[in-house]
Formats: sequence, structure tokens, C-alpha cells
Amino acid sequence: MSQELLLIGVAILLTIAVFDIVVGVSNDAVNFLTPSIGSRVAPRNVILIVASLGILAGVTFSSGMMEVARKGIFHPQFFTMPELLTIFLAVMLTDIILLDQFNTYGLPTSTTVSIVFELLGAAVAVSVLKIVQAGDSLVMIVEYINTAKAITIIMGILLSVAISFIFGALVQFLTRLLFTFDYQQRFKRYGALWGGLAMSSITYFILVKGAKGASFMSKANVAWIKTNWLLMIGIIFVVSAILLAILQTMKVNILKPIVLVGTFALAMAFAANDLVNFIGVPLAGLHAYISAMATEAPLTVTMGALAKKVPAETSYLLLAGIIMVLTMCLSRKARTVTATSINLSAQEEGQERFESIFISRAIVRLVLNALDMVKALFPESLRSVVRKRLDPSTAPKMEMVEGRPSFDLLRASVNLMVASGVVSYATANKLPLSTTYVTFMVAMGSSFADKAWGRESAVYRVTGVLTVVGGWFMTAVIAFSFAALFAVLIFYGQGIGVLLLVAFAVTMIIKTHRKHRAKEDVEQVGEVFNLEKVKDPSECVETTFKHMSLLLTEIHQSLDRTLEGLFTQNFDIIGVERKKLTTSQQWSNIIIANIFKAMRLLDQQGVDVSHQYPQTIRRLQKLSDGHRDIVLRAYTHVGNHHKGLLPEQIEELELVRQKLGVILSEVEQTFSRQQEINLERLRSLDTDLRAYAAELNERQLPRIKDITSKTRLSILYYAIVGNAMMLSKQNLELLEIFDNSFGDLKEPPSDV
Repeated sequence: MSQELLLIGVAILLTIAVFDIVVGVSNDAVNFLTPSIGSRVAPRNVILIVASLGILAGVTFSSGMMEVARKGIFHPQFFTMPELLTIFLAVMLTDIILLDQFNTYGLPTSTTVSIVFELLGAAVAVSVLKIVQAGDSLVMIVEYINTAKAITIIMGILLSVAISFIFGALVQFLTRLLFTFDYQQRFKRYGALWGGLAMSSITYFILVKGAKGASFMSKANVAWIKTNWLLMIGIIFVVSAILLAILQTMKVNILKPIVLVGTFALAMAFAANDLVNFIGVPLAGLHAYISAMATEAPLTVTMGALAKKVPAETSYLLLAGIIMVLTMCLSRKARTVTATSINLSAQEEGQERFESIFISRAIVRLVLNALDMVKALFPESLRSVVRKRLDPSTAPKMEMVEGRPSFDLLRASVNLMVASGVVSYATANKLPLSTTYVTFMVAMGSSFADKAWGRESAVYRVTGVLTVVGGWFMTAVIAFSFAALFAVLIFYGQGIGVLLLVAFAVTMIIKTHRKHRAKEDVEQVGEVFNLEKVKDPSECVETTFKHMSLLLTEIHQSLDRTLEGLFTQNFDIIGVERKKLTTSQQWSNIIIANIFKAMRLLDQQGVDVSHQYPQTIRRLQKLSDGHRDIVLRAYTHVGNHHKGLLPEQIEELELVRQKLGVILSEVEQTFSRQQEINLERLRSLDTDLRAYAAELNERQLPRIKDITSKTRLSILYYAIVGNAMMLSKQNLELLEIFDNSFGDLKEPPSDV
């Protein structure tokens, strides 16, 4: 490798660093935005401004963390500049691909875990190649890898998962026990003291513990802070408590400034700890290049210079901070990832993002049994007091224009206080703790203590947590494997290998960007199905009619595409529709919940509609069942490569599809426009479909007798015809229910 290629490699490394900041912050914005956005402490723009200031302040505290990329995983004195560049390029290319994939699916993963295991994987691969070329034993790898530090980092990351959950749950439990869910009155009495404690604890970890890693702090300043830290904390506690008490007398909700300061602190802690994940490797590559060029043999000299302390330039750190701020404010993927944590920590049940699995059910059952045993250790009088103080139903209703917050400000302040403390303590000890693991598990622990994981939502929340945590472990495996593979390709391919991998990374990012946009388009339709949007009977009815129209449109289009795939034996088309079944089932469940809410509201006004409850459920469930049965039967038949439908069967089923399509279209328009229901015409169309189905039964009999239509083919044929009649019937009966229950509440369509 020539010196020119070294320069090009470093330039590529620095360019990739910009993209790595973008994909990394898109993933990690969840760390410090979830508490403030979930509690709706302020408008989103205000929250972003506060977090931006925290990031810009935090990047200047990250100088000490940069050593992890230079010497935390491997011993640089055993590698030459070309070998180090191979490791660094493999790491950064793997990082942007991996993080972009997780961002696309809205799963928060750890940028710390990814960078640590990428460094480990690439370093191990290059070390093995060097050992093999030298003819040495593979046991020599312990000379190249900083195993003690690597194990310490990995153990710290793993322990952070348990520690964060436990501390989040414990602090939230004690805080809620003190203030209860109806905390406003109690907070007036001693909320200022609690706020002062929160402010001083955050300040302690940020200033005292993080100061020694700041690029602008002199040794004298750091020594003074270490000596006088107790005095500083005492002053901050007293001043904060007094200021918060004054704000309380001015009728200010002091939890809001506490949460905003906590957002600033956690953003600061995040930037101080995680900036190394984005620019640590490129800066290490730049320092290595500068050191190598200062020698007489830049291509062969070993990089022992990186083992020394190299202060990070504040200008580089601030530039990276600016890119981080712009990404946080503009990235749509950042919002997708943030939504996952908010959904899993929401106080009330609603549309759950994850389904139940057997592991989550087993965990919930185990925890319930364990809690029952723990409760038995305490007297009933004490349990009664605790139960009363931890009763979520005592929380005041929070009516807001855009809906109720996912959790209250008290829990948001606990999340921020605990998470910023843990992250900042790790930063001060130069442990690249995963801010994602910490903040996510603190949020899960506090939501668990707050009884947000009730009987109706626990299995879904646990599934979500298992999915995210499972993704974390997959991050480690994938990061190690791909970084090692990329390092081998660059080691042998050199310049050509780098260009091929860069092209591969660009292709993957473009594909995931398109996939994310398509995912957003689907979610925009799904956002219409929102339980929080209904507040009174007339609005309930209007929303329900809109939902029914959208559901029937989706079913209609899905059936058309499924039958088209069946007729042409196109497995891909049917496969897409099978994947959409879960979404349509969720929409059906939300419609049922909305109808229940509408009927409850109407019942409160003296309108008797309770007898329609079971009918509505049955009709919607049968509608979904019929749709699902056709899609799954077609998927199984084509997927198993069974013989396709006969030409005459295709013609007959095409006419069935058309007749059913007319019925579905008219019902869709009836719900969409909330127009007067023409049941007579629809009954006539249903009768015509049934008569044609009876005729098809007669036509199919000879095919069965002469074995023209095999058994599986006949079962599929009859199933489609039978489901078509059932779907038609359910549409008619749903219209009758809506006409009887809500006919008087429907507004006539406008003539405009």
C-alpha cells in the first residue's frame, strides 16, 4: 500500500465519519428525547433546542473517551499504519450499514456495542492474518488484543442492563410511594427539596465526575473540583431548592424545568460518552497517519504513538456536535426509533407494537407468581397502604389537544436523573457504557414500577423489550462477524476492496432509505387508527365510519391482489399480502375498541345500544377471518407448488371476485361518505352472488368425479367461494348494525 493510498484511505475514513454520525444519532436520539417527548413537557421544538445545547456542551467532555478507539481494544504498537487503516475502514463501513438497518426498523440498538465489537472483530481478523503470515501460533493473539480492557468494557455494558433496570424501578417506586400518582398537592409541600436533590445529583455526575474528561479543563481546575465537590453540590442543592420554591409560589410546575434540565444533562452525558462511537475511530486514523508521516518509513513503522495520551481537538469535537444536532432535528428515522421506547413505556394500554410470544408469557407468569410470594411476606395493612399510594387510577386526567402524554412528568424526571447519573459515572471512569442500554432499561424499569405493564399490556411490553434486547446481542454478533469479514477483504483487496465495500455500503443505505419511506407511508395510514382521537359520541361515530371504510378498502385490495397472485401462480404477490394480515387484524381490533367507546358514551346519554356489542365483534371478526383464510390458503397452495387452478375455475372465480368487489365497493362508499344505506340493493347483490355460488357447486361436481380437479384444488376452490359469500353476508349485517345503532347520529353528506 502506497502513501497516496494511505491518504485516500484516511480521507474516506473521515468522510464516513460524517455519515456515521448521522446514522448513529438517528439511533441514539431515543436516549435523551424519550422522557421529554413521552411526557410532553414542552413543544417538540423547545425540547430539541434544549437537547441541542446539551449535545454541544457534552462533546467537549468526550476527550478522555477517545482513548477507547485508539488503545481500548487492541495494542496499537503491534500494528503498522496500513494494518490500522484496514481495521478502521472495516469498522466504519460495518458501523454505518449496521446502524442504518436498525434505524429503518425503528429498533434502538447500541452504538457503543457496535463500535466495540467491530473494533474487536476487525482487530482479531487482522491479528490472525499477521500471525499466520509470520508462521506463529494463534495463542499469540493475546499479545495483539487488549483482552483485559475489552472484557472490562463488555462486562460493564452487560451489567448496565441489569443495573439500569433495577435502579430505574427502585427510584421510581420510592418516588411514587412518596408522591403517589396524584402528586400535585404533595409536590407543593416538599417538591422543591426533591427537585433540588435531582438537580444536585445531575450536576454532580455531569460536572464533578465528567470534568476530568473535558478538553477545555486544565489540571488545576479539575483538581479544584475534586477537592471542593461537596461544597459545590451543597451550594447547587440549596440554590436549586430555593429557586424551585420561588417558582412554585409563582404557580409554575417545577417538574417542567427539572425535566428540561434533565434532558440537557442526559443529552450532554450522551454526547460525552457516545461521541467516541462516531468519530473516535476516524480521529484515531488521522492521528495515526500524522504520526506515520512524521517518520522515515510510514508504511512499516508500528503505531506505538497511539498508546500515548493524545488530547482531542476541541474544534473537531464541536464540528461533530453540530452535525449531531442537525441530524437529531432533521432525521425522520430518529422519530421512528424514539416511538418504540415511548410505546413500550406508555402508562395506558393502547395499540401495542409487538405481539405476544411464549417467552414473554412465561416471564409474566413467573413475575406474577414471584410478586404473590413477596406480598405474602408483608402484613395486609402495609400492603394496603402501598397499594393505595401506588394506584394509577388516582392520577388526574390530562386533557391535551394532541392527546394524553405517554407518562407523567414525575416519571420523566426520574428517567432522566437515573440515566444521566449512570452514564456520566461511566464516562468519568472511561467506560464506554451503552447509553441506549441505560436509558432504555431505566425507562422500562420505571414503567414497570409505575404499573404501566398491567395485565392487559404486560406480555406485549415484555415481547418488545425482548425484541430490543435480542437485537442488542445480534448487534454484537453481526458487528464482530462483518467487521472481521470486511477487514479480510480490505487486507487482501486493498484499494479495490475498499471501493467495493464503499459501493456496497452506499447501495445498502439507498435500499434502506427507500424501505423506510415505504414503511412511513404505511404508518401514515395506520396513524388514522388512533384510540385517543375519540372524545364524544358524534366524533366516535365519524371516526368509526372512517376506520371501517379504510379497513374494507384494504380487505378489498388485498383480496384482489391475492386472487391475482393465485391465478398467475405468483408467490411474491401473495407473500406481500400475507405479511399485511397482522396490520389489518390490528385495525379491526381498534375499530372494535372505538365502537365500544362510542356505545359507552351513547349509553351515558341514555341511548340503548348495548345489545349490539356481541354482534359487532362477531361480524368484524368473521370479516377478518374470511379475508385471512383466503390469503393463507392461497399462500400455502402456491408456496407448496401445488397444481394451479384450471382455466375454467379461474374464469368462474374471477366473476366471483367481481361480484364480491361490487358489494365491498358500495359498502366502502357507504361508510366513507356516511350516506344513507341502500340495504335492498345490497341484499339483491348478495342474493345474486349466492345464486352464482350454487351454480358453481354444480359445475364443480363433474370435475371432482373425473379427477380433473384434484382434492387440494377442489378444497381451495370451495373455500374461496364460501368465504366470498361469508364476506358479503358480514358486510350486510355490519351495515344493519350501524344503521340501527348510529343512524340518528350520522350527518348527511354535504352538497358542496
